[in-house]
Amino acid sequence: MRMKRKLILAAGFVFIALTFTTCTKNCKVCSQNTYNSSNTLLTTGTDYEYCDAELIRVEATPDVTILGVTTKWVCR
Repeated sequence: MRMKRKLILAAGFVFIALTFTTCTKNCKVCSQNTYNSSNTLLTTGTDYEYCDAELIRVEATPDVTILGVTTKWVCR
């Protein structure tokens, strides 16, 4: 009987401990925007949420400029 009680208490403790642990993700909403040579917004892409490794990839993507039109990722 004592062993059963200890197992129930241990299982309860583990359950409570798992309940309180949080997995926080680093997420931002990003879109690809296009600007002209005077930095005026021409188009805005669809907003999409990126997290963790995907977010790092998006934020590390360099701006692309062709014939005075620049496309870049904007995250918030």
